[in-house]
Amino acid sequence: MSVRDSFVRQAQACLSLGSPFTARLCEVLAAKLDGTSRFGSRILDWQGDPVHAALPLRAAGGLHALARSGASPQLRAVYPPNQSDDDRLWVAIEGAIRNHDAFLAGYLDSAPQTNEVARSGAILGACLHLAGRTGLPIDVYEIGSSAGLNLAFDRYRFDFGAAAWNGDSSVEIRSQWRGNAPDTSQELLIGSRQGCDLNPLDPASARDRERLLSYVWADQEERLRRISQALSLAAEARYRVERQGAAAWLVEKLRMPRERGRTRLLFHTIVWQYLDEDTKAGLVSAIFEAGDAATEDTPFAWLAIEPDDVPGSADIGLTLWPGERSMKLGRADFHGRWAEWA
Repeated sequence: MSVRDSFVRQAQACLSLGSPFTARLCEVLAAKLDGTSRFGSRILDWQGDPVHAALPLRAAGGLHALARSGASPQLRAVYPPNQSDDDRLWVAIEGAIRNHDAFLAGYLDSAPQTNEVARSGAILGACLHLAGRTGLPIDVYEIGSSAGLNLAFDRYRFDFGAAAWNGDSSVEIRSQWRGNAPDTSQELLIGSRQGCDLNPLDPASARDRERLLSYVWADQEERLRRISQALSLAAEARYRVERQGAAAWLVEKLRMPRERGRTRLLFHTIVWQYLDEDTKAGLVSAIFEAGDAATEDTPFAWLAIEPDDVPGSADIGLTLWPGERSMKLGRADFHGRWAEWA
């Protein structure tokens, strides 16, 4: 797929996920961006798959960061809640590129870190299912943790429509549960929380907070609000995300002595597509090694909430050892707006 086509495709995805502004932004960039700047030339000459690299979202994140910073008043004036037409939006983008080219080009270096906390609803549902099957407390391990917001999945307050979950924090999330939904009266005990990321963001750092918020689409005020609240909660937490590659980290953690009467759970959400093949192979090897060593009083589980061949949502897949029982629990919206349980 060409770079320009990847921006058009991302525009369609943004529109379906409730962000008409980011859709327009991607369409304008697809139509008008040229190679006269470092920002433009890096995008148009991108080596590799621009969809796999989430290139349009890297570009959108840089522009949003610049708008939020106030360093480009002209750009900020066309960002929500302000209104603008496509021509005025492009004029502001063009001026921002001209005056802040190095900043915007540098923002393309890193893949987006959305750390969408509403995905915690799907994590919670899967863990309720897991707790019901094992009857044991769960020690959670997350790869691609970013700022660690989803490690606190059970601490948020959820309105699922016909059900609710009252966590111990003030962060409130609305997520419509449909189908054969998990039982929110199921007892759930989280024994420990650990996570890793190649580039962990510190929720207590103003700079890191701004970087994370820049990847939230500018016209989605509710997402911005709840992620800001979740960052404040994470800043007060005792756990921190470790800076390490996923495969090496998981091997190290899973080879530590197991505590009997606890389930160890590895989970990840919208991460797998960003991993290289060697990392994936290392993870799979560590996962099945831990699975083979699992017993009834030391179970191991793998929860993957990841895109598959069904467009528009992610599969919620859980595998439990001993016995390697694989279950498709349902599907979840990428931004956590709903989950359809099987």
